[in-house]
Amino acid sequence: MAKQAIDRIHRWDIPTIDRVFDMERGYVLNFTNHSFAAFFREELRVNIDDPCWSVQGGSKAKRLRYYLSQADQKTARETLIALWNYRKATSITQDYPELKDDVRAAFLKIIERLGGKHEAQDPQAAPKQGTSIDPASASALCDRLLEIAKMKPQARGYAFEKFLKEVFDTFGLLARRSFRLDGEQIDGSFQLGDDTYLLEAKWTSVKIDASVLRIFNAKVEEKASWSRGLIVSYSGFTDDGLKAFGRGKSVVCMDGLDLYLILSHKLDLAAVLTAKARRAAETGEPFVSIRNLDIPLT
Repeated sequence: MAKQAIDRIHRWDIPTIDRVFDMERGYVLNFTNHSFAAFFREELRVNIDDPCWSVQGGSKAKRLRYYLSQADQKTARETLIALWNYRKATSITQDYPELKDDVRAAFLKIIERLGGKHEAQDPQAAPKQGTSIDPASASALCDRLLEIAKMKPQARGYAFEKFLKEVFDTFGLLARRSFRLDGEQIDGSFQLGDDTYLLEAKWTSVKIDASVLRIFNAKVEEKASWSRGLIVSYSGFTDDGLKAFGRGKSVVCMDGLDLYLILSHKLDLAAVLTAKARRAAETGEPFVSIRNLDIPLT
């Protein structure tokens, strides 16, 4: 990456960046070495484990500082925004140091200088919940969904998880990528109002049965009492599986047709999920198609 003469990270920016990302002790937020490498690889397409970034030391903070010092304007901006969004998403479960107003303002001013939004706005602030998607975003996401359908199964599953995070972020639901807890894989999470939802994403050649639903429901019920679960099965659910799974669980379901209707009809995802959760509360049914909810398809 070539340096630019102006509008890049300067030495006097580093104390602010250190404070925002809790880097004073050599760490970066709640990242492990493994998750730090995965974040840079998946979000920024960078091998942060490359020895070239360890010129000033091998800790996560030292590698990040050196990486930013070598970055051009666009790369630095994208990196800081990605980390900022990660901080906001994980602050739901992580006890990060509270940012003082002057530190927050100084950080947003760095983003502004690098070509981001005005200092009074969060960089890449998520849209408010309760709004439908704009036509351009809906069309782009529909195209992405069709591209994923053409992939090989192993690549498709990972791409589907990443796609769903993008969908939830587009609708302002503060999505978080997949993570592991004590050896347990969670495909992601998002925030809907005051509720935190854990996510399970399935793209298989057949409809999923009760065993998959039971396993995911158990994961959700082992967490905090306010946790809920959303399982998105592109191929849908077997009737026998839904019947065997039973009623009154902590999980609501969505299939590929639901997802397509949300995007193609530019529906409000938050409103759809709220309607599904309400129907589940009223009837105990974990899956009710959008076509059977009181949501007009214009």
